[in-house]
Amino acid sequence: MTDDLRYPVGPCEWSSEVTAEEKRRHIRDISEMPARLREAMAGLAPQHLDTPYREGGWSIRQIVHHIPESHMNSYTRFKLALTEDQPTIKPYDEKLWAEMPDSRTAPVEMSLDLADALHGRWTLLLENMQDADFERTLRHPEIGVLKLKSLLAGYGWHSRHHVAQILATRRRMGW
Repeated sequence: MTDDLRYPVGPCEWSSEVTAEEKRRHIRDISEMPARLREAMAGLAPQHLDTPYREGGWSIRQIVHHIPESHMNSYTRFKLALTEDQPTIKPYDEKLWAEMPDSRTAPVEMSLDLADALHGRWTLLLENMQDADFERTLRHPEIGVLKLKSLLAGYGWHSRHHVAQILATRRRMGW
């Protein structure tokens, strides 16, 4: 953990090389994220949910809704890359998604449940991939060609990143 409110676990590094041990760690981070998120949310009062994690940042509620939205996109991207030759994926504006009414007002339990189910499926997929599968690629129009092992590293990080933002906010606010 760092003192950087925006990146409490440090900035994301989209590693082009991922060792077998790193791969296992990223899969574990993805697998464990729903339980860690529920732990981070336990005991928060309703008024806490609309508190931004930093000045100008998303609220706790928006973060909770963002996680499965982002991870649904990633899960779909993995499936596309595993079933098509270098598919071009569609980017989305996560900041605009976070401003949608459902992201600003929906009960967080909806996204906690969604994360449970999604991560169960995603983990099953990841644990059954062969080394060669992680070498498969997709094309991101804004970033370029990415291997699935790089995507895995990014989403292992992402699975820790937002939970750490919530935990850091709780510590700072004394919740």
